[in-house]
Amino acid sequence: MPYRRTPAVQARLDAQRASVVEAALGLLAEQGYAGCTVAAVAARAGIATGSVYRHFDGKSELAVELFRTVVGREVAAVAEAAGHPGHRTAAERVVAVVETFALRALKSPRLAYALLAEPVDPAVDAERLVFRRAFRDVFAARVEEGVRSGELPPQDPVLTASALVGAGAEALVGPLAEGSVGPGTVPALVTFTLRALGVPDADHA
Repeated sequence: MPYRRTPAVQARLDAQRASVVEAALGLLAEQGYAGCTVAAVAARAGIATGSVYRHFDGKSELAVELFRTVVGREVAAVAEAAGHPGHRTAAERVVAVVETFALRALKSPRLAYALLAEPVDPAVDAERLVFRRAFRDVFAARVEEGVRSGELPPQDPVLTASALVGAGAEALVGPLAEGSVGPGTVPALVTFTLRALGVPDADHA
């Protein structure tokens, strides 16, 4: 008869797995993926290295879990910002996405750089595509609303959204890596976004 874990044992394992992920997230924010070795994660979580392998096959699988966890939080944050009732127009909702992502990135630059550009295993690179599509879809829904209402000029919402995601990431990667994000970075990114959407008088929005 196969062994079946008791609820108490499963609860302990779940709690240990959660502590491993939280420890790894802390290292990721401080040192990037390079610092998320299994040994370092185990030390921070206060467990034996072998215990980490009870939950993850190795660093690559753990890195994918970290990426999905962080991206889930970021997508939820920008979606919430875009849906805020105070944003009455499609352009305002798109700008809310840009500002929320950029400002969160500036608060945790090492983590943002890890999400956007740090060299990683192919498995994490594959997750980056999912990450970009998730942000693209948040943008595209708002652009489509604006086109449908006549607020924005006719355009392909998905194409525009993809371009905004790519441009935003590229605009932030260099400054984040160099620690040279100036106070004008986010306003300039907002102006660029409004121009890309075709908003009249974008320079004065």
